[in-house]
Amino acid sequence: MLKAKLLVQACLRASAAAGRAATLLRRGYEDAGAILIRLDLLDGTAVVLTQTRDAEGEAAWMRGTGANPVPSAEADAYIDRQVARDPDLWVVEVEDRAGRHPLGERIL
Repeated sequence: MLKAKLLVQACLRASAAAGRAATLLRRGYEDAGAILIRLDLLDGTAVVLTQTRDAEGEAAWMRGTGANPVPSAEADAYIDRQVARDPDLWVVEVEDRAGRHPLGERIL
């Protein structure tokens, strides 16, 4: 598994290469911190992606805030709750109207 810092850097670079704005909102533990990706849909809503594993044990992402986009304030509150539980957490924000994962990874 990639170190958290490397995965975050890859997300930021891939977003920039695709012409999407991306920002590191919170720096976590370099080697093993979990990562949240906040997808700002630029319409007042957002989706927060969290790292997970699928049934076969493969790395994947899931919509932590639910199947549908939520108001930005709800997404921020979700992130705040997760950070309170895990202070090693990384948070990356990507602006993308289509809500795509910056690395094109699978979203469950």
